[in-house]
Amino acid sequence: MTLQPTSHPGFSTTSSYGDQNSTNITNCPDTDAWEWFYTSQPVYIMVITVLGIVFNVFVLMVFILHKKACTVAEIYLSNLAGADLVLLSCLPFWAVNISNGFNWPFGQFLCKVVNLGIKMNSYCSIYFLVLVSIDRFVALVHTMSYGRMRRPKYAKLGCLLVWGFGLLMGVPTLIFRKVQHFPEYGVHACFLDYPSRTLELVCNGMLIILSFIIPISIISFCTVKIIQALKVQSIEKSNAEKTEHKATNLVLAVLLAFLICWVPFHLITILDVLLMAEVLGGCHLENALDICNQIFTYLAFFNSVLNPILYVIVGKNFRKKVREVFHNWSYKKTASSDSTRSNLSTLKTSV
Repeated sequence: MTLQPTSHPGFSTTSSYGDQNSTNITNCPDTDAWEWFYTSQPVYIMVITVLGIVFNVFVLMVFILHKKACTVAEIYLSNLAGADLVLLSCLPFWAVNISNGFNWPFGQFLCKVVNLGIKMNSYCSIYFLVLVSIDRFVALVHTMSYGRMRRPKYAKLGCLLVWGFGLLMGVPTLIFRKVQHFPEYGVHACFLDYPSRTLELVCNGMLIILSFIIPISIISFCTVKIIQALKVQSIEKSNAEKTEHKATNLVLAVLLAFLICWVPFHLITILDVLLMAEVLGGCHLENALDICNQIFTYLAFFNSVLNPILYVIVGKNFRKKVREVFHNWSYKKTASSDSTRSNLSTLKTSV
């Protein structure tokens, strides 16, 4: 990502995902589109932050408060909600940063930690979907062969490994993120300062391969096999099969939403890497990629708000859990109220 002129300093939030080095100064002329982005981005970020935190906390509370233990798929989806919360808790810092003219006011520690949280989400969210895709694949295609592997303890271990992998892939962010003063732009910017262009290209290549090409290939394979399995199965299904199909419909909806929100971002990142490697070039392409990076980054952020909505709209089992949680909560509240009235009545009688 290139650094825009003084009126539009391009310390873009996209660099927190794609690790674009913001210190490269462009010779391309500025465009009027940046003014609109810099005024609208903070508002958009705060809106999706508030909505996303409320929705994802609601999802986690339903899974936690429900009397039955979470299924394997629900363990993965609850961890996905946790990854979304990590991202959403970091976004307000970038909203302040943008509204402040990309002058980072929070110090170097938060510069590293906030971007580490965003980086972890880019890896963890996709691999939680990989795990849930594999779970649906095993449940519908290889039920007899590998069904015993679908146990909550293995699911929790898988989630722990994903969180560890996300943290490991965020190490370059911890090492190379720093706050530096740019007198020509009048800001103290939080940016990625790679020691060499080669290392920058390697890190961006790893992002594309490990957080896009490999997981999307696995998800695509599992999804095709899942759809084929759903088509060939008979109309008469047992109750267990119906439950599996309900869970599968929700997973497919979540996967589709993820692809719609994230594929454009990764495609633009690939073009950005090609531009950085000087395979592609030109001011028009550079300006177009800068603007598209902004648009598609915030489309990707919106996925964190969309997932809980899909749980309610598509997830019949989730809606059932919500009703049961509210029913139990209402019952306990009524029982507590009746107990209080009974105690007051006993006190009055004894007096």
